[in-house]
Amino acid sequence: MPPSYDNENVFAKILRGEIPCYKVYEDDVALAFMDIMPRIDGHVLVIPKFPARNLLDAETEGLGKLIQRVQKVARAAKEALGAEGVTLQQFNEKAGGQVIFHLHFHILPRWEGIELRPPASRMEEPEVLEANRAKIAARLRD
Repeated sequence: MPPSYDNENVFAKILRGEIPCYKVYEDDVALAFMDIMPRIDGHVLVIPKFPARNLLDAETEGLGKLIQRVQKVARAAKEALGAEGVTLQQFNEKAGGQVIFHLHFHILPRWEGIELRPPASRMEEPEVLEANRAKIAARLRD
């Protein structure tokens, strides 16, 4: 039997407004916000508003709606930051690299010759997070 969803995970707390975030996008399906320990400039996380531990236990209908938002935010991040490409990451269960057990997608804008930093290697400065958030959010409003 797979582990159950933990309503006290950090992303559930962000959804409830108990922990602040640098919000990029929000609608009735998803919330997108800046990763505070980015692997590259413009690293965005997209999470569903429905409880799902990961991709493996998410309902298909909700997952379909979520991936539409992931695509929308990925396009905006690439365009807003002048990236040459995008890496999308999604991990499932501890053995698969998952650390926070609420379904989420990592959107990583990419440029030739710029490597990703190691996961959780450093906290980004608030002004950098806000600047990137503002650029991506503005692109989403266009």
